[in-house]
Amino acid sequence: MARSRSAPETPPPPPEPSGRMEPLRAGMTALAGYAVWGLSPIFYKLLAFASAAEIVLHRAVWSVPALLILLWMARRIGPALAVLKDRRALMLLGFTALVIGSNWWLFIFAVNDGRVLEVSLGYFINPLMNVAVGVFIAHERFGRWRAVAVGLAALGVANQIITVGELPLIALVLAGTFTVYGYVRKTIAVDGRIGLFWETALLAIPSAFALIWLEAGGGSGHFFTGPQAALLLILTGPMTVAPLLLFILGARGVSFATLGLLQFLAPTLQFIVALAYGETFTLGHLVTFALIWSGLAVFALDLLHSSRKTPPG
Repeated sequence: MARSRSAPETPPPPPEPSGRMEPLRAGMTALAGYAVWGLSPIFYKLLAFASAAEIVLHRAVWSVPALLILLWMARRIGPALAVLKDRRALMLLGFTALVIGSNWWLFIFAVNDGRVLEVSLGYFINPLMNVAVGVFIAHERFGRWRAVAVGLAALGVANQIITVGELPLIALVLAGTFTVYGYVRKTIAVDGRIGLFWETALLAIPSAFALIWLEAGGGSGHFFTGPQAALLLILTGPMTVAPLLLFILGARGVSFATLGLLQFLAPTLQFIVALAYGETFTLGHLVTFALIWSGLAVFALDLLHSSRKTPPG
């Protein structure tokens, strides 16, 4: 999650180096952002009274005013409006909006269906899937240790199929959509905050009409069932933007290698949340996660080694 993406599930690329925090404070700020993402399943479980689709509709709608405040505070309203003149960027942001919207829906569906363990697995797999995409699509260098890391992740998925007897479909789709989202976003020359604003704005327009229909015509909406339900649905917007803001502030003062390691905090916390809620965790699951964790350890060590070899500046 520490690459060019947004979300509890998608952060943007680090912004310009102006206004950097000192490293320790920046690291703690970024850590807080990942902690919010990692613990977000607890919040979304409070929304179990609504369907995943309704929650995503509210998340898109209420993220827009929160992001507008964020852009105003960062003095990025002008650059955000300038995107309207870039047809290619808007078309690509429309595509990434659909991708991240589907990722949001699956994430919330899995959380409220008691499958946070698969969510955690998906976000553990994601960095290694990014490596594979970088090699086979972006033609990046594929070092020996990164090959080992991806191989261990593949063995973990194979073990899940053979030993546990199920294809971790939710995990693979979450990781896959997140990877596609990040890859396409890297091709759009737009600030991460601005990109997320337009993605949510493009989702918010049809979402608002859908919510009106749910509340009036469909009769299956939950916004007017009580003040607690309304407040929780409104909070889906700040819950999307708050970790993003923490990440943006923290990313200015830490290295890419540090961000690469911090990204593992969110799925680790999701894993702990899943166990705390009593989700099934067998020996087969342990082997799957052990293989994935081993792959991530190899990847992290290779990342640290590469960062030490790269001269500063």
